[in-house]
Amino acid sequence: MPITVPDGLPAIKQLNKENIFIMPESRAVGQDIRPLKILILNLMPKKVETETQLLRLLGNTPLQIDAELLQTQTHQAKNTSEEYLLKFYKTFEEVEPNRYDGMVVTGAPLEQLPFEEVDYWPELCRILDWSRTNVWSTLHICWGAQAGLYRHYGIEKYMLPKKLSGVYRHRLLDETHPLVRGFDEEFFAPHSRYAGVRAEDVAAVPELEILAASDEAGPYLIASRGGRRIFVTGHAEYDRNTLGNEYRRDMDKGLEIEPPVNYFLDGDPGLGPVMRWKSHANLLFSNWLNYYVYQETPFDLGQIGR
Repeated sequence: MPITVPDGLPAIKQLNKENIFIMPESRAVGQDIRPLKILILNLMPKKVETETQLLRLLGNTPLQIDAELLQTQTHQAKNTSEEYLLKFYKTFEEVEPNRYDGMVVTGAPLEQLPFEEVDYWPELCRILDWSRTNVWSTLHICWGAQAGLYRHYGIEKYMLPKKLSGVYRHRLLDETHPLVRGFDEEFFAPHSRYAGVRAEDVAAVPELEILAASDEAGPYLIASRGGRRIFVTGHAEYDRNTLGNEYRRDMDKGLEIEPPVNYFLDGDPGLGPVMRWKSHANLLFSNWLNYYVYQETPFDLGQIGR
C-alpha cells in the first residue's frame, strides 16, 4: 500500500525508482480509507537524505500511511533552506492539536553536548511530553533515543572513549517479543555516535526491556511495556553509503577517526561497503508499524490519551 507525502517532496522521485509506492497528497484525497497517521520529527542536518531513508522503510509495508514532517521552530537549520522547510515541514504549534498513530524521532549529531545545552531542548521536551497523550507509539532513533530515555525515564547518556562507527553484530535477548518477530538470533545494525546508554541503567527501570544488544555497541533495541515507546540506539535506516560519507566528512575535517567497523569490504576504505542490515531494517519498521501502531491504535484517534 502507498505512503502519502506532500506534493513535490524530493524523496518521491528516488523512491519511485525503487518501486516503493509513494502517493502525493493531491491523489490521496480521493482515497476512501483511514490511513495510519505518522509524524516524523526530523532532527538530522541533511533533511532530504533522512526523509528518503525513513519513507523507504515506512513505505515497504502493506499498510497505507499518511506521513507528516515536523521541524523544531527554535533551531535555525544550516543545511536546509527556509523555503524548503516552510513548504514541506510543519511546526509544533501546527500539529499540537492533532493525534497520531505513530511518530518517529530521528537522531541528531549532538551526543557531545549536554541535553540542556541543545538550543531546541525545551521545545523537544514539549514535543516528547505531548507524545504521551497525542501519539500511540513513538520510535526514537540514536540521539533521539538518548533524549527520549532521558526525558521519559531520567536515564543519562555517557560519553564513549571514541566514536562508535560501524556495522555491529547484535543478539536477541527476547525472541518472543513482537518487535523482533522474524529476526535472526544474530543480526547486524549500523551505529554512528559518540555516546550511549548503560544496560544497567535501563534494567533499573521496570517499565523498560532490552530486546537486543551488542557486546561492542551495548543496548540496541529497548521497548516500554506495551510498546508505546521504542528506542533504537543505532541507525537501521541508514543507506549503503551513509557511514562511508560520514567517515570521509570526518577525515576532511582533520579528525582522528577510524574506518567504520565491519563496513568496507575487507576493511579497505578503497573498496565498496557491504550492506548487511537491509533485511533487519525493513523487518524492524514493519514490525513496529504492524504490532504497535496498526494493531494497537484506536480507530478513533481522539481516544489516545483518554
